[in-house]
Amino acid sequence: MSLIATDLAQPPMAALVSYLEHDPQPTIVLDTDYNIIAANTAYQRQFGVAGKPHVGAKCYRVSHQFAVPCDQAGEHCPMRKAHDSRVPERMLHIHHTPRGPEHVDVELRPIIGEAGTVVAYVERLSSVAVASVQPQQKGLVGRSPAFNEALSALQRAAPAPIPVLLQGESGTGKELFARALHDGSPRASGPLVVVDCTGLTESLLESELFGYEKGAFTGALQRKIGLAEAAHGGTLFLDEIGEVPLAMQVKLLRLIESGSFRPVGSLRTVHSDFRLVSATHKPLKEMVAAGSFRQDLYYRISAFPIRLPALRERSDDLPLLIDSLLRRLDPGVVPRVDPQALEQLRLYTYPGNIRELRNILERARLFSDDGVIRLQDLPAELRSPQAPAPVTRRRAGKDLEQLAHALEVFDGSRSELAKALGLSERTLYRRLKALGL
Repeated sequence: MSLIATDLAQPPMAALVSYLEHDPQPTIVLDTDYNIIAANTAYQRQFGVAGKPHVGAKCYRVSHQFAVPCDQAGEHCPMRKAHDSRVPERMLHIHHTPRGPEHVDVELRPIIGEAGTVVAYVERLSSVAVASVQPQQKGLVGRSPAFNEALSALQRAAPAPIPVLLQGESGTGKELFARALHDGSPRASGPLVVVDCTGLTESLLESELFGYEKGAFTGALQRKIGLAEAAHGGTLFLDEIGEVPLAMQVKLLRLIESGSFRPVGSLRTVHSDFRLVSATHKPLKEMVAAGSFRQDLYYRISAFPIRLPALRERSDDLPLLIDSLLRRLDPGVVPRVDPQALEQLRLYTYPGNIRELRNILERARLFSDDGVIRLQDLPAELRSPQAPAPVTRRRAGKDLEQLAHALEVFDGSRSELAKALGLSERTLYRRLKALGL
């Protein structure tokens, strides 16, 4: 680990650098002007690029390939927040790495000097393994602001034993988020047990969840272990918990509070140690007010609520999701979507969310004989004129982010850059002015 800032090469700073060198987590030290003044071996190993030294470079150039600081490019900047709050700040970013773009959990700690001012920052980085910015055959994929907000909340909750409630419309990927919570927790080596609460009567749900003894009822020919017991040491995922009958909610509350239950037809008490994750598309608060969902159960399961965005709120993710879903539908030759069909897919509002998108693509690929999905391969309701999808509030910020990135990586004149971006030179000038360049 090396320092190049002479004014910081004091014994306390040298001691900090020596300490961070033995930290297994990738860590850098920044001065107040965004310069990387030190990087430990773990950082060089995980984020370093051969022949490109990071020490002495601007952090936003290295991590985002931006020409300006993140907050000027429409991104949240942890350094700006830590400077203002003077306490550690943590946020989720998408960083450029030798493996391509990745979600990275960034924690920035300000170093306060003798005069009481911030003199430097220590930044620790953790790659997020449970989600990808690139097409994948399984797991969570996304990079839009709405997706990143949900993923950031997931990253906070995953290591803790706190009960999590996933709220979102049908088809938004609640089971995938539940699996990501499990995989990111200390219980990842244990089982993830899914209980689908949809359409089950009280007696059926009780026997599924708690199990039963031989002879407990007609047809119980042998003892059956319940799903709550099967989840011991892992995660119990109650999908669509809003469907649980009111009478069963009392028994469910006792299970959650004590971890204990009695199998149907048994006098013995069974204890199960599990982490609880619940999900619903129903408005539980309104159900509590109407008396169809117990208030005490609601507060027990919703200690950490996470809202999952609808697909129409994360339209930036559509090409990434389409590529990933096509890979999952056919791991062999992956069809591609032509620009006209992609534009029509962008305009659709997806009331069924990602599940509906998957069904559309599965149908379309069966009509594609040459490996290209065209407009005529899409369902009739998608080919009819659609109202334009609402423009997100982040659009202006997204434009600034793309421009800041283009300025850093484009090799050519400003007029050539304007042409490459599809802008007039006058428009490019106005946007550069907005960036302060």
